[in-house]
Amino acid sequence: MRALQVTEFKTAPSLLEVEMPEPAAGEIRVKVEACGLNFADLLMIKGEYQETPALPFTLGMEIAGTVDAVGAGASLQPGQRVAIFGGQGGLADYAVAREELCVSLPDAMPATDAAAFQIAYGTSHLALVHRGALRAGEKLLVLGAAGGVGLTAVEIGAALGAEVIAVARGADKLEVARNAGAAHLIDAGDAELKDKLKAIGGVDMVYDPVGGDLAQLALRACKRGARYLVIGFASGTVPEVKLNHLLVKNIALHGFYWGGYLAFDPAALKGSLGELFTLYADGKLSPHIGLQTDLDGAADALEKLRRRETTGKVVITP
Repeated sequence: MRALQVTEFKTAPSLLEVEMPEPAAGEIRVKVEACGLNFADLLMIKGEYQETPALPFTLGMEIAGTVDAVGAGASLQPGQRVAIFGGQGGLADYAVAREELCVSLPDAMPATDAAAFQIAYGTSHLALVHRGALRAGEKLLVLGAAGGVGLTAVEIGAALGAEVIAVARGADKLEVARNAGAAHLIDAGDAELKDKLKAIGGVDMVYDPVGGDLAQLALRACKRGARYLVIGFASGTVPEVKLNHLLVKNIALHGFYWGGYLAFDPAALKGSLGELFTLYADGKLSPHIGLQTDLDGAADALEKLRRRETTGKVVITP
């Protein structure tokens, strides 16, 4: 079978012919129908992600497909459709994963939507609802608002009744955020960004998957008692935060790593996904897939993701 593999850190991944994996006890094998790309894939290529596998490994954290074979003790059956947050292995024709990482898919959800769904919507829902306790009527500032996770934060925040302020670079990306429910649009490159945030009157919550200089502006825009959600650092720069600012304004700073919940609170993660699948089935969520291509185009799609040339999710369909 084909697999897009990292064989050496800080070099481009290669599309290789490899042996078909066999499921061990408690594992299942799926025929991959779609795989979502994430910034974590880019960090893995450099060997800088907190959970980078040992070389060589196949990229692709977020998988949707149909069960093809099962190991001893697995309860899933061939033919069942599942989504998997496996951490790796999705950019291939077939993938193997532990059964407990699998979630059954609603019949009406296409594989492409499922591959665009788990991490992006799961991150935003668990962060906004369970970690940040977002309430209707609050002002939610979303940085990177047209990106894979940022756009879902706009959509979920608006669905929960928040007044969403979207910050993204360029008119096209801001229009995508508007269509997802943003009430205010601010270009990330606007020289008056600081003044425009101030004119809005302060924010109750910040959703930040970007970091860098924007983080400092967002922190200054926080009202007293605001909550700041640290989601990631797509800018490539981890900002320094002066703790006295948090103290004086009673601001709560929350670090958030969605995959980490598998280790300490998997019930919260799976419960969140269950709520999201219900919202999807009710027509309240609609994944935005900005780029879809096959395995031959996966390396180029990763490069476009790195250059931040995409909106919403990038999905590979082997």
